[in-house]
Amino acid sequence: MEWTRVIGVFDLETTGVDVEHDRIVTAHVGLLDADGTAILARDWIADPGIEIPAAATAVHGITTAHARAVGAPAEEVVEQVAETLRALLDAGIPVVAYNASYDFSLLAHEARRHAIAPLEDPSPVIDPLVIDKAYDRYRRGKRTLAAVAAHYAVPLDGAHDASADAVAAGRLAQALARRFAELLPARADVLHTHQIGWARAQADSLTEYFVRIGRLDPETHLDGSWPVR
Repeated sequence: MEWTRVIGVFDLETTGVDVEHDRIVTAHVGLLDADGTAILARDWIADPGIEIPAAATAVHGITTAHARAVGAPAEEVVEQVAETLRALLDAGIPVVAYNASYDFSLLAHEARRHAIAPLEDPSPVIDPLVIDKAYDRYRRGKRTLAAVAAHYAVPLDGAHDASADAVAAGRLAQALARRFAELLPARADVLHTHQIGWARAQADSLTEYFVRIGRLDPETHLDGSWPVR
């Protein structure tokens, strides 16, 4: 499939899961070739400017003291990550991010926080989570990166390390392209457009389920905007 020949990969590890208020701690942007081999890799560690909660440290292993000692200023990291991604997208290289609306949304809020131009409508983006849900909707089990990678026999060594997660997500996207070769669009821009609709429909379906089991108020609706919400 055309878009799998060279792909960008992107992942963030952060201070929490709130895309509006949490901050970047580590980031990875890289390139994979058609075989899933890394041919470019760039990693960052930031001093997020706030305390890193213990719960976040338990996930990615970065403490506040370590980030302050070795991390670059947050605004430098945000600007460099955004510009590196912008260069890939401007070159027409699709960027893979697992649960892309989290990473791209948090990056957008970080950019605005530091008066940096955010990525406007980043495209083409490939999100293995959205694709997997679209083509295997009723499969039971978790949809974490680790679980979905295992389902498609994609190795993931060192989960919750930005580099390991980004590379695994890229290889997972390539595995999905092979598995659903007869169904997936061959062009990344067309697939990007499809994912916008799939993500919205998935959010609608999850909203209905959560309302039915009493987890959400009937007036509440999950945001299905993708890849930035």
